[in-house]
Amino acid sequence: MKILLPFLFTASLATAQVVTWAPVQPGVWKATVGKPEAYNLLTASDAKPNQPALMKLGESAFPLPKTTITARVVDGKTYLRFPLNRTEQLYGFGLNFQTVHQRGRILNLHVDHFGGSDNGRTHAPTPFYVSSHGYGVFINSARYLTVYAGTAVRKDSPDPPESQDRNTDKNWTSRPYSDAVEILVPAAGVELYMFAGPKPLDVVRRYNLFNGGGCLPPRWGLGFQQRVQKLYTAGQVQAEADQFEQRGFPLDVVGLEPGWQSKAYPCTFEWDKTRFPDPKGFLQTMLGKGVRANLWLNPYVSPSASIFTSMAPFTASHTVWTGQVPDLTLPKARQIFFGQLAKDGVNIGVSGYKIDEVDGYDSWLWPDVATFPSGHAAEQMRQTYGLLLQQHSFALYQKQNRRTFGLIRASNGSGSRFPYVIYNDYYKHEDFITALINSSFAGVLWTPEVRSSDSSEEWLRRIQTVVFSPMAMINAWDSGTKPWSFADVSQAVQDMALLRMRMMPYWYSEFAKYHFDGTPPFRAMNLEEGFRSDVKRELVTTSLEKNPYAEAIQKEIKDQYMAGEYLLVAPLFSGQKSRTVTLPTGNWYDFYTGERVGNGQQITVSPGLDRIPVYVKDGGIIPMIPARLHAPKSGEVVPVEVRYYGNKPGLYRLYDDDGETFNYEKGQYSFREIRVTKQSNGQINGTISAPEPGKPNSVGAVTFTQMTR
Repeated sequence: MKILLPFLFTASLATAQVVTWAPVQPGVWKATVGKPEAYNLLTASDAKPNQPALMKLGESAFPLPKTTITARVVDGKTYLRFPLNRTEQLYGFGLNFQTVHQRGRILNLHVDHFGGSDNGRTHAPTPFYVSSHGYGVFINSARYLTVYAGTAVRKDSPDPPESQDRNTDKNWTSRPYSDAVEILVPAAGVELYMFAGPKPLDVVRRYNLFNGGGCLPPRWGLGFQQRVQKLYTAGQVQAEADQFEQRGFPLDVVGLEPGWQSKAYPCTFEWDKTRFPDPKGFLQTMLGKGVRANLWLNPYVSPSASIFTSMAPFTASHTVWTGQVPDLTLPKARQIFFGQLAKDGVNIGVSGYKIDEVDGYDSWLWPDVATFPSGHAAEQMRQTYGLLLQQHSFALYQKQNRRTFGLIRASNGSGSRFPYVIYNDYYKHEDFITALINSSFAGVLWTPEVRSSDSSEEWLRRIQTVVFSPMAMINAWDSGTKPWSFADVSQAVQDMALLRMRMMPYWYSEFAKYHFDGTPPFRAMNLEEGFRSDVKRELVTTSLEKNPYAEAIQKEIKDQYMAGEYLLVAPLFSGQKSRTVTLPTGNWYDFYTGERVGNGQQITVSPGLDRIPVYVKDGGIIPMIPARLHAPKSGEVVPVEVRYYGNKPGLYRLYDDDGETFNYEKGQYSFREIRVTKQSNGQINGTISAPEPGKPNSVGAVTFTQMTR
């Protein structure tokens, strides 16, 4: 009997689970393992699927053999295993800054400030991955997950690596082939979701639509933004806005940093009456200039705050910078906290918020030993606090039928629908672009914001990339920089900022597709049709059959990306005079000149300092408006120039609504079809469908420009 006890004890701790998949939406399946926790990412975000849009994507077969997906509950923890083919590459697992290919990596998915290594600790550690074979997996857990993305080898593996002798075999490797993704969930159960393709972009679309679709910012949110120094007064902010106007630089949003509050770190969420004696009047004055105000905050309640005493019973056991941490899963805590934001912010005209310091470091935030009055673990609160702040601040604007577009330091899975862009304190330009690429796999938005620079060259290169990003912003809270701070490139910076404004119809339409179709407005090349079909990529794929890490060993394409339906953006960085661009199959054309540049090949380009390389696919249509200093207002009609590139027939869905309210949710929107064909004589014929009766229409006279001759 004594001999059997260890066996019986071990068996009692390990329970194999039958993984049964049930369809929940077209191309989406759910499985429940063990006893999942009631609080998870989907409950924190309150995400609801966009079922009509998912139905348009259509049904699809389950993408993997179901018997190859296994689960066990061991000692109160859940072990998951998903098969991995020799030729697969993996993408996702959160907002990574240095790697796009995730096969062969070990990650601890943990909300944190990015610390310079892609180890899973990041601002949005989304537990969702996408396979190059056209499927995706989402783990609906608010815990710290450990991921072995094709690194571990079981002795009973159905496709084990060959054993090699290091003494004699020069091909011996310390990282033998692994045929599985294994994930450890520190809970006695979890919900799993499988997303079908058939293409990787279809997987991402289904994931975003399952979470309600992407956000749709107001038009002004896609204009230019300037965050002023932290202790600016109302007069200084107004004077800076006047400078933008006088110098001919666009400005739609001004960001106020900690000095707008009477106290910060921790915060009062109340205006400092010495710097801003009349907050409502200040906001009205700025709006009269065509400029909205966004307010910085972190959510930790100062002892000097008027809500401190009433909030105390609904806060965590530990403080952050001596400030109370509201338990935002409690209705009463939300009523007090967001009631204060409404009173001194939303109700008097504040356009949005920049929510800081909800990511890390561990020495800043509450420890994992902290307790919350709701009973949720500190770990769960860490993983979802950014989601909670986004959800309930967004609700303030929904209640007033006003759209917002803000900034956040932390998000997670199922946060696609929130109108927030992630930012951080890190500042490596190249890694900012990799993060922009990976945001498309994480269901979040990321801005490569500009703060300061060591040279005019670096300044212009950074400006160029924010123009082709979700949020065109200079964050001068510390540096005090202005767009014209480097005089020798001031004209080029102005030209880029005005280009951002000219492209407003394109950006707005692409965000509409994010909302209605689930297509990320800025996305990885790996999601672009034909990207893996050129000669070089074919050779890499072939080598994968022998070595699954061959592609990861190759230099990743992590410095170029797709911007909307038609544009390929390939930034240059300070010190670079030229760069290599990898073109997908199909003809591609220079954005500025219309000249054909290549088809499914690598090209080397030297565009000069004043241009960021941008290319348009064959048949590409880019709608543009005249240069302007502010985004079009609701009801304003503007002329549209339709630029057409290449030779193939072109089709573009131009989106329109009032640009400011949620009336589009009631059907007050339209997609107008723009079609362009090239005739036998080389000239083009362009048409646009008529505006829908009773729907908003901001499109005035339409002209067509043939960029390729």
